[in-house]
Amino acid sequence: MSKKKTIKVAFPHMGNVYIAWAAALKKLGIEAVIPPKTSKKTLEMASKYSPESICLPYKTVLGNFLQAIENGADYVAMISSPGICRLGEYGQSIKNVLKDLGYEDKYIELQLYDGFKGMYNFFAESLGAKNPVLIAKAINIAVRKVFVLDKLENLFSYYRAREVVVGTAEKHYNRALALIIEAENTKQLKQAQKEAIEEIKKTEIDKNRDVLTVDITGEIFLVQDPFSNQNIEKELGRMGVQTRRSLTVSGFVKDAIIPKAFKKGETHLERAYRMARPYLMRDIGGDALESVSDVAYANEKGTDGIIHVSPFTCMPEIMSQNIFPTMRENCEIPILTLILDEQTGRAGYITRLEAFADLMRRRKFYKKKQAEQQKEEVTQK
Repeated sequence: MSKKKTIKVAFPHMGNVYIAWAAALKKLGIEAVIPPKTSKKTLEMASKYSPESICLPYKTVLGNFLQAIENGADYVAMISSPGICRLGEYGQSIKNVLKDLGYEDKYIELQLYDGFKGMYNFFAESLGAKNPVLIAKAINIAVRKVFVLDKLENLFSYYRAREVVVGTAEKHYNRALALIIEAENTKQLKQAQKEAIEEIKKTEIDKNRDVLTVDITGEIFLVQDPFSNQNIEKELGRMGVQTRRSLTVSGFVKDAIIPKAFKKGETHLERAYRMARPYLMRDIGGDALESVSDVAYANEKGTDGIIHVSPFTCMPEIMSQNIFPTMRENCEIPILTLILDEQTGRAGYITRLEAFADLMRRRKFYKKKQAEQQKEEVTQK
């Protein structure tokens, strides 16, 4: 009797989200094919078959898929989007490209906005998983890993901005990631999270360093993917800037998948509708609503600055950028907008980040001096 072939499935890179998907697939006895890390080769492969003026995330996803198929993937999976965004067109376009290349049956889609039902149907109908208990466990481990990974990212950012020796925080972070990858169930994940936090905390830091805080918002793929945003968080960390991603995969999961009864506190999307309202009355597609609200939120928190990253030709983010000047009437926070594609020059990009860090540092210094003077005047009276 021949042994049943193990199905091989690939998801595109978007930061570390592949770790969560791989854990879910492994739970179901499905092999996860991790595409090679995104590189110039990835974009070169994708550019040959991409529509003219299509955005960077599309090319990155398509390139990941082509490389995954080269590495033996039986299927490549992509989330769908019902919103007013080109993401909703990715699926059909990528499917057409794969069909033209002879991979007609390789593409499958995940209706992530259908919540747990969408994920369950994806595993049961698209991948043929039969055991409902195993499917539930697969979804559970994937969701839990997403939240753990985002927590570690925030901790990593704190230590990277304060590390004594450049690069040590990243070494400890990579070891921490390995612990999370190895965890196969909830109990192991809790222990792995504890050990991962301790591993990152081994980084020697200067607690007295004057560190700036910056929120990063914009199109979620660019916010999450280091290759696409040219390692913006790493570069800022080198400049003594602690970053926080305003758009996270865990925030997306909380809005799209977790039932309302299990949600604690205000979700990112709920906050977006509340805080963007004076400037943007409705969702205009992509992550524009969130981007506008994130500026108002960062200003309210007293963050030193906010950086908005978006793909070239992304209309929703172009709209949000056009709203930012109006927001300056109520928001004093410095805003840096960065529009990225595969042609973005690295030298000029780094120069803009350095100039923005200098601007924030000077602003912080003057605000501190101003506060001291006001305090002194009050004391004298």
